Amino acid sequence: MKMKTTTIISRLILWATALALWACARPGTPDGGPYDETPPRVTGAQPADGATNSRSKNIDIFFDEYVKLERAAEKIVVSPPQINMPEISASGRKIKVKLLDTIQQNTTYTIDFGDAIVDNNEGNPMGKYTYTFSTGERLDTLEVSGKVVDARNLEPIKGIIVGLHSDTTDTAFTTKPFDRMARTNGSGEFTIKGVAPGAYRIYALQDADGNYAFNQKSEKIAFSHQIVRPRCFADMRADTVWRDSTHYDSIKMVNYTHFVPDDIVLCAFGETTLDRHLLKAERKVPEHFEIYFTGPSDRHPIIKGLNFDESKLLAEYSINNDTITYWIADTAIVHTDTLRATLTFMENDSVGNLVERTEELDLISRLPRSRQIKFEQEAYKEWAQKQEKRKKKNLPYQTEMPPERLNLSISCGTTLDLYKNIVFESTEPISSADTSMFHLYIKVDTLYVPAPHIVERNADSRMKYTMYGEWRPEQQYALIVDSAAFKSIYGKESATQELRFSIPPLDNYCTFTAVIEGRNDSTMIVELLNNSDRAVRTQRTKEGRADFFFMKPGTYYMRAFADRNGNGKWDEGNYALNLQPEEVYYYHSPLRLRAKWDLEQTWNLSSRPLGKQKPMAITKQKPDKEKKIQNRNIERAKKWK
Repeated sequence: MKMKTTTIISRLILWATALALWACARPGTPDGGPYDETPPRVTGAQPADGATNSRSKNIDIFFDEYVKLERAAEKIVVSPPQINMPEISASGRKIKVKLLDTIQQNTTYTIDFGDAIVDNNEGNPMGKYTYTFSTGERLDTLEVSGKVVDARNLEPIKGIIVGLHSDTTDTAFTTKPFDRMARTNGSGEFTIKGVAPGAYRIYALQDADGNYAFNQKSEKIAFSHQIVRPRCFADMRADTVWRDSTHYDSIKMVNYTHFVPDDIVLCAFGETTLDRHLLKAERKVPEHFEIYFTGPSDRHPIIKGLNFDESKLLAEYSINNDTITYWIADTAIVHTDTLRATLTFMENDSVGNLVERTEELDLISRLPRSRQIKFEQEAYKEWAQKQEKRKKKNLPYQTEMPPERLNLSISCGTTLDLYKNIVFESTEPISSADTSMFHLYIKVDTLYVPAPHIVERNADSRMKYTMYGEWRPEQQYALIVDSAAFKSIYGKESATQELRFSIPPLDNYCTFTAVIEGRNDSTMIVELLNNSDRAVRTQRTKEGRADFFFMKPGTYYMRAFADRNGNGKWDEGNYALNLQPEEVYYYHSPLRLRAKWDLEQTWNLSSRPLGKQKPMAITKQKPDKEKKIQNRNIERAKKWK
């Protein structure tokens, strides 16, 4: 009996132990007890955090619970930069770091984990953590911080490297890795830690090849002429004490060490490559072919046909002459599957000098003549079948297939804004336009009477014409364009076009004027933007004012840039030429324009720091979501009441 009782008690103990182990194996559940909401805590490190005269490449950091790393490659930054990426891993209650580069003498090393460290069970964030040691007798503790934005639109740039060079010459950025570095977060903000006293130049770099130096044109960069001299001083700040997640209890003053500079703003840009080389030549359709270059030029290339007459080509050039479209005006040449030609152009040699080069081209149509004939036959067969069906049904039918019409679009709907004109655009070059075939009428009482207008070819394209009229508010217009008003280089003629449209009343519009303080020149160009950060109206300032007439009511945003070279568009910088990108500014608040209102807004471009100008409503790169302990025990307690 005693043996049987002992056996039962043993079984009960084993069962209770198993139950306890099962509950412990399921933390954070109603059956397993409260959720773990305690963040991991560092209990020690080898070598010690803040150690000096340390030469070890192997670092162990110990915690009071099991931990793991989230997005380690994105968040963890080692400084000085490591050419061979360190091996960093979490195992149980330890994080192991193995440095693979040669250890530098008398240097402070920082391993900035950001918020990558969380506990293994619930993912409770430890918060920002940086491990530091020095290979010399001194531990450098100064910090430099700021923000990196895109130079064109002041968008925060996430994940770009920001580095310091104690070598303040211009060549350091292109020949040496950084002395110290950091990486920007979702708000474009950075903090470079472990900095020694001294003078530095600061740069940003989207490092494409991992050498921490600018030597590829594809790398986005930012540079500053400012000499950075880091320092610190004792300061006080106001900290909010929160009662809960929505109510604060009090504000108290806290002593802290203030590191400066902490307000650096770097404007990053991608250099427009100045190296000019022939990229490719292709002939997607028989009627034209394109020549692509890698960079701009102020000279047009010279093409000479080897099996065709080059005088039958019509060239359309891009703004920078880096893309040229050659339209073939002779149908006999169009029907030639392979065109052979020589192209003489300017390109950069190995040392960057522009030299003349001639290259032979084989321009092979992707749509050979045999396939063209097949498509034409199929189109004719389809047309003939339709006419035969109409004939059998005693319906009107055609005896000859009509010629293909010129495809023409007109930029006008049922209404036309006062500030716009009517643009006609074809899909192929126009050889002639008979302006006498354009008839514009305005409705007076019940009759349409001729209205004054001018039709002109656009200077930048052989395929566009614009009609300019004296548009009157609240009036109705009729436009008739006779058949064959336009004729293409292939003999295609436009069909008859008829449309009616009206001009909205003045009450539908408003006037907006931007007054730029301290800028009375005409170098500033002001852009009104929609809620997608796209320009809808653009105006150059005159005596510091930019007037926007006939604006539609709505919410707009405002951007301005300094058009230093007067070309009417924003331009990138160039490091080799020591040229910064053209300055861009944002008005910090939305502009709400109302019908029949005239609004004048004075704008001091420097009234706010550059990194804080762009409204968050049109900022696409949002801040990283802050990791927080979820406080699920409160909800759990409510359920179990």
